[in-house]
Amino acid sequence: MELNLEDAVDYHYDQFPPAQLNYAGFVEALIKATDAIARYDQMLKNMHNSEILLAPLRNQEAVISSRMEGTVSTMDEILKYEADHEDDTAATSTVRLEVIETILYQRALRAAQAALDEGYPLSQSMIKAIHQRLLSLGRGATKSPGEFKTEQNYLADRNKKKILFVPISPERLQDGLDLLFEYITENTEPALIKAAMTHIEFEALHPFKDGNGRIGRMLITLMLWQSGTISAPHFYVSSYFEENKDQYIDTMRRVSETGDWNEWCGFFLEAIEQQAIRNLSIAENIRDLYEEMKQIFSDVLSSKWSVTALDFVFTNPVFRNNRFTSHSGIPAATAARFTRSLLDEGIIRTVEEASGRRPALYSFEPLMNLVRV
Repeated sequence: MELNLEDAVDYHYDQFPPAQLNYAGFVEALIKATDAIARYDQMLKNMHNSEILLAPLRNQEAVISSRMEGTVSTMDEILKYEADHEDDTAATSTVRLEVIETILYQRALRAAQAALDEGYPLSQSMIKAIHQRLLSLGRGATKSPGEFKTEQNYLADRNKKKILFVPISPERLQDGLDLLFEYITENTEPALIKAAMTHIEFEALHPFKDGNGRIGRMLITLMLWQSGTISAPHFYVSSYFEENKDQYIDTMRRVSETGDWNEWCGFFLEAIEQQAIRNLSIAENIRDLYEEMKQIFSDVLSSKWSVTALDFVFTNPVFRNNRFTSHSGIPAATAARFTRSLLDEGIIRTVEEASGRRPALYSFEPLMNLVRV
């Protein structure tokens, strides 16, 4: 197929990082974004167990970020898969490839967060390891997982008819990556500006054959966490980017076309502010639901295990009873009684009836209604 390069914008050779940014143009947006993300983070710090309450946000990010690349799956599909598989992705023959790819995104993000937590630096080798995990199965498995590109790649429009952007050439890629990671390590700009600049430069380098967008968006979360801007790695911005996808792509292209890094910074900061406001609202709703359910579970279950059961269904809102028993530590007979009581009260619903040796599949609808995308 012949490529239409008529309106294509080329990578901005020798322009990164820009000599200076005009902070006057986006200082107000920077203040608003900083304030919004600080409010969100303060709420996380006040949660007694942010990992339990905000695991759904990571699943949400995996679904939305993958959707931006044309991989369409639902939160229900992802959580059903999680209910039936631990960390193995071997039993995939009956599962849609889109679901596998979204699961891989979620697991790659979790692995990257664990590596940073263990003190590994954000480096080129870490990015390659994340990429290897992200593309280990599904359609990406044929697209050189864990390897930087050796052929020129392109960004096309939605119909794949027109080339919109020509990333850095493979011959210049290593120099571009060296410069980017030197910037990440040594630059002293405010963390939000640094994340903005890193994201766009990574997208413009487009260092891999596939999966660049997903890893570029992961980098935002990882950098904000590493810098201490957020105290736990639970801030995801893909939802705003997806809703404003055309503006997102056009603003990035204009950086290479006109050298206007300031417009991009303004757009990115607006994305952070709006997403922080939305994430705060979702997190507050999840927290409020948790507090409300704590009393209900106590009343309905009348057991010393009621909070354990509550924590389990918040972390695993789609589950089978065998997982309920093995992961919560609740005795099997007690867990079975809990499930019947929660069903009777309409707190959980049956998604799949039991079949042969396979236990029934249940969904904790009050939480699912908050986080479905």
